[in-house]
Amino acid sequence: MLFAAGAGLATATPVGSALALPSPPPTLPLRVGFVHVGSVEDVGWTHQQDLGRIALEKTLGAQVQTDMVDQVPEGQEAERVIRDLIDRGCRLVFTTAYGFMDPTIRIARDFPGCVFENSTGYKTATNVGVYNARFYEGRYLAGLIAGHLSRSGVVGYVAAVPIPEVLQGINAFTMAARTVNPKFEVRVIWVNSWYDPAREHDAAMTLLSQGADLLTHHTDTVAVAEAAEQKGRMLIGYHSDLSKVAPSVHLASVTHHWGRYFISRTRDTIDGNWTSDQTWGGLKEDFVRIESISSKVPQSVRRQVRTATAAIESGKLDIFSGRLVNNDGKVLQEEGSLSDELLHKMDWLTEGVIGRIR
Repeated sequence: MLFAAGAGLATATPVGSALALPSPPPTLPLRVGFVHVGSVEDVGWTHQQDLGRIALEKTLGAQVQTDMVDQVPEGQEAERVIRDLIDRGCRLVFTTAYGFMDPTIRIARDFPGCVFENSTGYKTATNVGVYNARFYEGRYLAGLIAGHLSRSGVVGYVAAVPIPEVLQGINAFTMAARTVNPKFEVRVIWVNSWYDPAREHDAAMTLLSQGADLLTHHTDTVAVAEAAEQKGRMLIGYHSDLSKVAPSVHLASVTHHWGRYFISRTRDTIDGNWTSDQTWGGLKEDFVRIESISSKVPQSVRRQVRTATAAIESGKLDIFSGRLVNNDGKVLQEEGSLSDELLHKMDWLTEGVIGRIR
């Protein structure tokens, strides 16, 4: 279910049969549970999801009561936590990590009167929906900034694991930067973990030694931002606004936001209108933003970012359209546009990326 620009929800394409929920809860508040893989105190993925929970509480007030459990390991422990939330009375549960997908599906079979939302997964059921963001749209805007401000034409990109979501971001960033500087290079180091500050810091230092004068990342900690600040190299942050972590070098941050989605799906549950959908929202739906753009970024570049934002939101700019070539020189597409199905299966790096998928 996707948001209409500046309004409520647009028509959704169901991915499963509508769940015939019991009548709306006879008494409010509706208890809503949240299961997080990380700490809500850390700047990053989990923190942003928890900001959505806080927005839900502020907006719906006495209609809801939320229960939150963070730092939950994936696997059997997640299953236990989800069951515990249901035992507490939660009828809507958001499980906010890919690794919670299978436990969510298993539990949903046992509780057909409850509804579940899993973040970044792909498995659905009559009472399980999934939601994610088109992070690559924000990455494209960040790439425009990097293309203009990097003097060396080399950016260091610390990446977690090579799943399609991460590859989409690397590719969109690189493609945008190369519209400014066709010789632009993005050097990627994989740390094979979402959360490993030591390895992220080491990777950042290695990339700086390879000539990068700007760092960015797709990892969950502030280690790359701290390395950039320490070495006085430019930074484009990710997940949360990292301007306070690296105040002297921060150019912008690509962030994600879930409050409107949580509010809408909770209202649907209260009204008995919830259905199982696959949601993939981007700039237009306010799932993704580029924010805290530094005064170091010239006004001309800011205007270009605003123009690109409007073009993406209107559909005039399709990032993965036209001629696409991977970093081995193989032409993947001469014309046309990648479908969402192909985007979800992305397994390649674009030309200009120095690195391999591993």
